Amino acid sequence: MGVVDLEIAEPKRVRQMIRANYDAVLERVVRAAGRAGRSADAVRVMAVTKSFPHSRAQAAVAAGINILGENRVQEAVSKHVADARPYELHLVGHLQRNKAKDAARLFDAVQSIDAVHTAAVLERRCAVLDRTVAVLLELNASGEQTKAGFPTEAELLAAAATIAASCPHLPIGGVMTIGAHSDDENVVRKSFARLRVVHEQLLRDYPGAGVLSMGMSQDFEIAIEEGATLIRLGTALLGPRSAP
Repeated sequence: MGVVDLEIAEPKRVRQMIRANYDAVLERVVRAAGRAGRSADAVRVMAVTKSFPHSRAQAAVAAGINILGENRVQEAVSKHVADARPYELHLVGHLQRNKAKDAARLFDAVQSIDAVHTAAVLERRCAVLDRTVAVLLELNASGEQTKAGFPTEAELLAAAATIAASCPHLPIGGVMTIGAHSDDENVVRKSFARLRVVHEQLLRDYPGAGVLSMGMSQDFEIAIEEGATLIRLGTALLGPRSAP
């Protein structure tokens, strides 16, 4: 039975599964935060609903998750409404400039800003709507060529200054990265520590940039130990995705 079939046939089972997964994740958050001498209350849990139907997103909200993430603007438009949502909606995937109009209308935050010109296009769309959308600056903290993000800390900080000066509808909310793709915990931890350091630098000039978004289903405990304030979870919360 595929994901969509399960939603239709056994919605109660889906809700129970997500609630159980969420409880298990929260326990792991508490333990990881404790190892780092942090409060678990400082860590928010996002459900990334990419490739899941709208009903699974609704089930996540019913389970108590109040922040959802989508990777693609077009998919988000088909699943979420712009107004009167009981949850925050963030774009965590790359923002194509031709999708900026829909992004400005739909999302509360865009976590994947990796170029000033992308922010400028989003700013123009937000200005037309008189709408504020928080932005996170993405760092390619692992240095992997397959990953997006500013390649260096200096470029990220310079972009932050430009965006802050020229994009009044895009308050800088923090930073984001995708951890290193490695079975070596030390390599993964190093990429998260790199983002933490640049986040500390960013906060000196932008006290409102409090979000340190890093950690996914396979590595979120390491991310929390390295200071994450927001973790982005898909399968750990919502179960397996359907095969493409």
